[in-house]
Amino acid sequence: MAHKLVIVESPAKARTIGGYLGTGYVVESSIGHIRDLPNNAADTPAKIKDKPWGRLAVDVENGFEPYYVVPRDKKAHITKLKSLLKDADELYLATDEDREGEAIAWHLLDELKPKNIPVHRMVFHEITKPAIQAAVENPRQINDDLVEAQEARRILDRLYGYEVSPVLWKKVMSGLSAGRVQSVATRLVVDRERERMRFRVASYWDLEGTFDAGSKHEQRMFPAKLHSVDGARVARGSDFGPDGLLKVSTSSTNGKSVVHLDRPRAEGLAAALEDTTYDVRSVESKPYRRSPYAPFRTTTLQQEASRKLGMGASVTMSVAQRLYENGFITYMRTDSTTLSDAAVGAARSQVRELYGAEYLPDSPRTYASKVKNAQEAHEAIRPAGDSFRTPAQTGLKGEQFRLYELIWMRTVASQMKDAVGQSVTIRLGGAAATGEDVVFSASGRVITFHGFLKAYVEGTDDASAAKDDQETRLPALEQGDAVSAASVSASGHETKPPARYTEATLIKELEDREIGRPSTYASIIGTILNRGYVYKKGTALVPAWLAFSVTRLLEEHFPRQVSYEFTASMEDVLDEIAAGRKDRNTELGEFYYGTGDIAGLHTLVNELGEIDARELATFPVGGEGSGIQLRVGRYGPYLEGPDEDGTPFGRRANVPDDLPPDELTVEKAKELLANPAGEEIELGSHPETGLRVVAKNGRFGPYVTEELPEDAPKSAKPRTGSLFKSMSLDTITLDDAVKLLSLPRVVGADEAGEEITAQNGRYGPYLKKGTDSRSLTSEEQLLTITLDEALKIYAQPKQRGRAAATAPLKELGNDPVSGQPVVVKAGRFGEYVTDGEYNATLRKEDTVEAITIERAAELLAERRAKGPAKKSAKKGAKKAPAKKTAKKSTAKKTTAKKSTKKAAAKKS
Repeated sequence: MAHKLVIVESPAKARTIGGYLGTGYVVESSIGHIRDLPNNAADTPAKIKDKPWGRLAVDVENGFEPYYVVPRDKKAHITKLKSLLKDADELYLATDEDREGEAIAWHLLDELKPKNIPVHRMVFHEITKPAIQAAVENPRQINDDLVEAQEARRILDRLYGYEVSPVLWKKVMSGLSAGRVQSVATRLVVDRERERMRFRVASYWDLEGTFDAGSKHEQRMFPAKLHSVDGARVARGSDFGPDGLLKVSTSSTNGKSVVHLDRPRAEGLAAALEDTTYDVRSVESKPYRRSPYAPFRTTTLQQEASRKLGMGASVTMSVAQRLYENGFITYMRTDSTTLSDAAVGAARSQVRELYGAEYLPDSPRTYASKVKNAQEAHEAIRPAGDSFRTPAQTGLKGEQFRLYELIWMRTVASQMKDAVGQSVTIRLGGAAATGEDVVFSASGRVITFHGFLKAYVEGTDDASAAKDDQETRLPALEQGDAVSAASVSASGHETKPPARYTEATLIKELEDREIGRPSTYASIIGTILNRGYVYKKGTALVPAWLAFSVTRLLEEHFPRQVSYEFTASMEDVLDEIAAGRKDRNTELGEFYYGTGDIAGLHTLVNELGEIDARELATFPVGGEGSGIQLRVGRYGPYLEGPDEDGTPFGRRANVPDDLPPDELTVEKAKELLANPAGEEIELGSHPETGLRVVAKNGRFGPYVTEELPEDAPKSAKPRTGSLFKSMSLDTITLDDAVKLLSLPRVVGADEAGEEITAQNGRYGPYLKKGTDSRSLTSEEQLLTITLDEALKIYAQPKQRGRAAATAPLKELGNDPVSGQPVVVKAGRFGEYVTDGEYNATLRKEDTVEAITIERAAELLAERRAKGPAKKSAKKGAKKAPAKKTAKKSTAKKTTAKKSTKKAAAKKS
């Protein structure tokens, strides 16, 4: 029976679309890519193995023709597709609308070779019934320019990886890989660690005061910090360079240089201000206005999902893929912030319905993409359809619910009014007993209309930065008003090194530098983690010493290929190819063979000359004069230093796998050399068990353990405990070891009898009660925390990530059901009330100022009635390779049409 055959990439997508198209259509998936360049020599076609370029599977001598292979496990599926095609009277290639999807469509066409039937390219950015039906009615032809651009990217990556990786195998370590964007991303992480290693801490002091505006003000007490002394501004962290020295400043108050307070002067000044009276020198008020954030594109979704939901980039994209394929959101790989007219209408309708007409601007908001070469044909990531389902209406659970909620809130908020308010800066002045004129400064912000902030507040990567909805109220003072100081104290500070990248900030850095494509960032981060170039410490990305060796080799011998600027410029070239303004083969030729004075990759690889592998893998610790060096070996990094007889590099010690490079100081290196892994320090016998207790340096750092007797059962394991950061092998005592061996420690039990324990984990000290874990602020708390203190921690709402709990906005009294104190708090998605066990979000008619304990109890009762949230299980999948070969002949394009057919690949 004749039918129309529609081919998509995934079975889930096929099921959804098949339901929309109904009878007369057969919707089948290709199950991803159907062919690619061979992965190894075994997959390479025999006819090209003896060619000089055979291992590349790209004929670099004849137009960079790629030789594609088809996996064996796809062979039966292609036979199935061909069988379905025999009975079809039309073929629709409905793969994704980006370059990758365009290339898959071309490969399907080239492999299936349909005869005597119309072939259509079917595109859509959301999987809803109207969108799918419109796509069927308005097909186009395959865009050869997009295919050319994707193929050029694939060949570029193959040439870079297959030419540079063997250099790493020979000179650094076997099994390593290099990648055009992967290696540059690794270099970014290494460069940040180098900055941290060069960084020198600077200490500076200031004064912090609490001031009293007087009884006539409702808000009497307010904080302020020292701003200037005798007209010279007091130095703050930004006034110091990475070398720890004060920067020269010419823009200070009255043209004077910045004053750097040390501890004695700050404490002396605080003492001299004990009897000082102050007057208001100035009050500066400015209007505050914040406009909504643009709807999500790929990178901003990845960043916010990381900040708010704790999802890595790859998890975010996997969850988003499922939401897209099941018709909940629009296409998730996009550079665009544009919303269709229908989407704008849907968002505005929900603003009016959920928040009221006062939150709706007079005209729709539009957002122009700030991303260079953004593909504006796509929409922003938003809820699918011409009317939006609220999260509660979707029936989603777990990660899909949370990510959909994030996308929905961001989209709705993008069509709301600005947040407005007032920002105020007050300067207070007075004279110290020692004669100095001091000025304190207080800053406040009051939001008079929350606008879009009622629906969505963007996260921040800097834990110390104020969020957009944060308010700080100050008394209504006027110039000349007298105020008194309730307290003034000296406060010391130290500058901090630049923060390591997280997945979110690395994605932002790559995008800001225009390196790579947003759709590839998740896989790039996954690659550098899986290859062992980078590992995670909490959420921070830390480079392994292996990454330092690889980056050093690339910087010295392939400087252009690992340059940030060159890698970004290649994206422009690929965009020009996609637009039909540049020729694929010309650009590939310049990259591989060079042009003019610029050497190409082929020349660099074949004319490398001598490379000192030992030098590449050697890094002095603390400078050349320390006599200590770190070496990257086959089995990991290790130290070499002088032995007891003074023989240079006569002693070795392994470096713990989880010791970040910037923490390997000369002092730390000497400690490791003095106590190399495996060597024991006897501390004595355990007072309770009588077992011998020793301290050792292990793969993951120093630890203590007890030795079991020879007749102990084979199943018996000795107790061990890692040293606290405040301890060292040189100073640890038997008493310290006994305390460490007592961990994890039972703190006590809650009212329900559930046990609470204090434990030390990979990411720091924490409490554990069943499956509920709570972070502690210091390792010492593991030994000292009481049951009452632990219960107070558990009474607070659980924080996502490692942020400290914020103070409540308002205390309301005890809940009539639970008997626990109820407070109002600010959360990721707005204000909520909590009794420590249940949280309930404030409704649109509720405000922090007006809410009562009765209203809070009502909201909490509604929340209890819904019961606890359920978690969904995760599933995984596997893939396997094996190939069939095909050779693609160079496509000849015409300038008249962008939809000219790409030349069919020839079977080998």
